[in-house]
Amino acid sequence: MRELTAAAAVDFKAFYEQRQPADSDRDDVLVLSCDGKGVVMRPEALRAATQKQAASSQAKLNTRLSKGEKRGRKRIAEVCAVYEITPAERSAADILPADEHERQAAQPAPKAKNKWLSASVSEDASTIVADMFQEADRRDPEHQRSWIALVDGNNHQIDRIKKESKTRKLKVTILIDVIHVIEYLWSAAWCFHAEGDPAAERWVNDKARQILNGKAGITAASIRRKATLLKLDPDKRKNADRAADYLLNKRAYLDYPTALAAGWPIATRVIEGACRHLIKDRMDITGARWGLQTAEAVLKLRALNSNGDFDTYWDYHLTQEHHRVHTPRYALGAIPQPA
Repeated sequence: MRELTAAAAVDFKAFYEQRQPADSDRDDVLVLSCDGKGVVMRPEALRAATQKQAASSQAKLNTRLSKGEKRGRKRIAEVCAVYEITPAERSAADILPADEHERQAAQPAPKAKNKWLSASVSEDASTIVADMFQEADRRDPEHQRSWIALVDGNNHQIDRIKKESKTRKLKVTILIDVIHVIEYLWSAAWCFHAEGDPAAERWVNDKARQILNGKAGITAASIRRKATLLKLDPDKRKNADRAADYLLNKRAYLDYPTALAAGWPIATRVIEGACRHLIKDRMDITGARWGLQTAEAVLKLRALNSNGDFDTYWDYHLTQEHHRVHTPRYALGAIPQPA
């Protein structure tokens, strides 16, 4: 069964390289997004560094992990998505309404269409990002459309996207998922408020609105100033400083006013959903331990199914199999020609 599964997925890359992109409005925006999620692997399928870590680690307890311990048995699967959206202008009030009136008037986020997913547990992030750009290139070979890259702030992902953009001599606007930014604000909020205090929610909402309005630097300064005025000790203010540092370091990718005015998405929900569907729902079932070849094949087949391309792919795959198995034999005369 493992061999059959692996064989079924061998034409994934070739299939998409030869397939014509779906018709779309040239005013639609191209969105690129990537992320990674761990898959529990068999020991021999782990990357060398993880194998070494797993072999050298010694758990303190026999039946469970202690705080800070890891089993060292996961390998990161890289996931990428390319899709299109029709721009829909929004404002900070649409994202975080302050009252019931704003909530009722809020405009919905632009909807993803013509979605394409790919994932790999054998290839590294640089290869998957290159594949993502190749798919986007296939849809917009003359680079006439707006390209947006949505990320979670991972520096390696950002560096790879910048490199691919430079190689192709095109402009790609990189945006950090606003949900990740808000999570940093929540971590900072507990430096100033007791657990469960409703004031923390109001504080986070206020700071997030400031960031959505293009004031990330001012927000970072106000967070740090509040921690100083409250005379918090270093341990107590650690998450506040961490949030401020994050906002300052990532300011270049937090231009939400421009994104909202242009009608672009600012959340990575498509790639988050892809990680959950492609990996967690199938690869993370209790007790599963994956070999490298089988895991790679299952990811490719699940991506095909999610893309709605499995039936078309299967026809293509059977044709390729026929060429691989039968055509060489006829060409070499191994099978007698009919009289």
